[in-house]
Amino acid sequence: MRQLLEQYAADYAAAEEGLTGKQDDQSSIHYPAVYLFIGDKVAEAIEPIIRIHDKKWDNSAGVMYFHLTSQEGAAAGVTAAFSPSYGEQRPASGERDRDGERDGVRERDRVRELGGLRGVDGVRGLDDVRGLDDVREREGARKREREHPRVVRYCVPRIKTGDPEMKVKTLRPDTYRAFYQEPGSVLELNRALRRVSQRIADYGRLYSSFDRIHLSVITQAGDPLNVFVPEVTVLANTIFGQSFKSVQTDLFTLISEREDAEAFGYSGAAGIAFLRELDMMQQSDYTFSAPLLMTEDGLSIPVTHPASPLFDLVYVLSDKNERGVSSPGGLRDNDEIISQISLLKNRQKKDSLYDSVSGASYNNMSFKNNIMTESGRQGYVSAGFSKVKRPNESIALTVLYHFYRQLIQRMNGPLEWKNSDKLSFFGLDPDSLAEQARRIVPDETRLADMNGMMTHGVSYSSLKSMTLREAEAALFGDGGELYFQGNYVRESDRALAALRLDEELEVTVRRRRALHPQVGLFHLAEWTDEAGGSGSLREAYRSRIRELAGQVESAKAELSQTYQGLVQDQPFQRLPMMDKHNVRSFIRYFIDHVYALKLYILRLEIELKLARQYEAVLDLLHERLRKMTQQLEELEDTLRSSALQSIRLADDYIGQNIMEYYERVTAEVLAELEARRGADILFQDRYMGSPAEMLSGGIQGLTERMIAVCRRDILTSEPFSQTFEEELLRRANVTIEYNNKQVLSKDELFKKLYRTLEEHAVIHVRLFDYTHEHRYEEKYFFGDAGSEFMRYALGADETSRIYKLGMVHENRSSGVEKLCLMGGFHLEDLMFYRNGKVYYETYLQNGYEFHSTDPELLPELR
Repeated sequence: MRQLLEQYAADYAAAEEGLTGKQDDQSSIHYPAVYLFIGDKVAEAIEPIIRIHDKKWDNSAGVMYFHLTSQEGAAAGVTAAFSPSYGEQRPASGERDRDGERDGVRERDRVRELGGLRGVDGVRGLDDVRGLDDVREREGARKREREHPRVVRYCVPRIKTGDPEMKVKTLRPDTYRAFYQEPGSVLELNRALRRVSQRIADYGRLYSSFDRIHLSVITQAGDPLNVFVPEVTVLANTIFGQSFKSVQTDLFTLISEREDAEAFGYSGAAGIAFLRELDMMQQSDYTFSAPLLMTEDGLSIPVTHPASPLFDLVYVLSDKNERGVSSPGGLRDNDEIISQISLLKNRQKKDSLYDSVSGASYNNMSFKNNIMTESGRQGYVSAGFSKVKRPNESIALTVLYHFYRQLIQRMNGPLEWKNSDKLSFFGLDPDSLAEQARRIVPDETRLADMNGMMTHGVSYSSLKSMTLREAEAALFGDGGELYFQGNYVRESDRALAALRLDEELEVTVRRRRALHPQVGLFHLAEWTDEAGGSGSLREAYRSRIRELAGQVESAKAELSQTYQGLVQDQPFQRLPMMDKHNVRSFIRYFIDHVYALKLYILRLEIELKLARQYEAVLDLLHERLRKMTQQLEELEDTLRSSALQSIRLADDYIGQNIMEYYERVTAEVLAELEARRGADILFQDRYMGSPAEMLSGGIQGLTERMIAVCRRDILTSEPFSQTFEEELLRRANVTIEYNNKQVLSKDELFKKLYRTLEEHAVIHVRLFDYTHEHRYEEKYFFGDAGSEFMRYALGADETSRIYKLGMVHENRSSGVEKLCLMGGFHLEDLMFYRNGKVYYETYLQNGYEFHSTDPELLPELR
């Protein structure tokens, strides 16, 4: 159910944000882009970033992704194995683990079989190298089939060591050495990056220019595989440099500052080790050379990075902001920041008119110069991101909840029915029960047959002084009672036992609900409640049972009294001197009077039995109805909690009054629909269908049908076609009376929106002193330059702002976004650096090794 609701909300949000060709445009990037993910710890960022690009960029199909991971990471399924929404069949986790392990075992076996190979610079064993590559290529093809088509994965070789403790102590350098020692590993890396380059070429038509390519390297500071950042970066620059005139490479370094009670020392030390290496990579005299470029024949060619910083810019993003507050989504909250920075630096301008009036545009060279110290030391960059938009997911879920409430109100509105009407609805009123009893008990015609029964030879003169009971015994013995038992009592009991009263009651209820659609499940559950209550019919029904029981006792008393009467006192025809005639006349009278009374009593008893059995059936019916109403109540709770949870995830201000506003909007839309098409429109087949059949498909079916009606008839109506500013203004004032002077004006709304965007775009890194000397900021809005709010935002604080403000124009009415860039700090300014340095030094003192290069060549700890 939760998945169904989430999908419904996501589909509506996607449609509203322009993915179906509505009001909002998607952005475009100007030059090709490739994302290089390095390490197991960034594996889970790949899919979200792809989703963000596919959602926001109209040429996202040409963006490629490369992932360097470990063999263990691949076996554990932490690499790019994507959900079925991308078209792949994703195996269960256990299956992925087994497949990955089997793949690893098979690859090791092939390596052993092709043993004796020399390194990649050698010539001997070249055919074996090719054979190994072919084996790897074939065995890797099956694994790649279930990955995203735009993700290329490369697995680094395993470390060959038997001592787990030593493996941990020297994990980074051992992983680095294993890469160069493993035959064919360098060639595989070449092939993986070349596959990315080839696929980029296939999508050239999607880009405005093929002169430059933007590479974004993404890694987590504490991941041991970031030891390969120089190799991957330099080799990628070389390979892509063969197809493009220039390559611009940025690094996004993710650091985790959340306190982990289980593991905090080693990850912090490993993170400092990487940052120390990063400081070296960003020095102006940094050089790198290694035999990484390989031909298909196994010939190696050195690749060289000349004396200069390795990356154009280095972004440091944390799971804590500069106020020390943890991000709700942890490191995953940085995925959208990475995407927005890439768009800012590589955007395809669509409307020159707006671009010329939308404030200062981003200039990468200018930004770099402003974050550089006077000594020439390059500063690092961090960023913050916020967005204000119509909370479409929350709106969709809230409307669904209120539509359900409106539906329940129509199905279970107040009914001014008397108990007699309720009993009649179930077919349990006195007339219905009596009629059913008459159908069960045979009719009076069989009593006439008793006149032909054999009698004992008793004269009338002997009978007249007897009581009726004595006369019956004298005439029939026990024959009359046996006849009555056989022809009436037992047959009635058999007919009663053969009845399926539960089914009959269910058929009756279904038929009556079709005639009275205003009777809902909650009505029925209340009416059949054994505990009674203001609306229950059970007390009236018990009263009817007691009344029937009293009638039976009264009739039996009357029968007993009748039996005590004398024959001579009975009003039947007598003729003098006609003894036999008088006997026959008495017998007819006796049967018509006494046995007719017995038949009456039998019908009353059958009716009483029916009533008592129906009471048990009512208990069962109530139990079923209560389960159904509980399901409906649980559905209401689920819909409400889903809506409230979605609202809570929205900003406190942006999410205000959603419940109140859309309760009113939903009611108005439905009222208008009913006014145009009839009061019972919701219960027609095109909408929700008959209330009696509404739960025929279960709660899931009911929810799906409600979602369909919401999508088609409610969410497409006029109140849902406003811009986000109009919608927010109306929602902000929904609880304010018309004549209240405190109504929120548009200017006040814009001030709150502006402040909300600023407060939520706080920088995602924690610095020791966030007013450091070289702090430099630029802030950019992403939105419609022609909107009232954007005009307000560009002019706000114009005389007092100390940062550069710009805007990226996009045709959209669904919201506005803000990206804040802050640069100029250095690694020693990071709280992460200051806190982790003690762990790093302690691990080094205890024999741990973190670096693949000589530590003496690294910059000193600051």
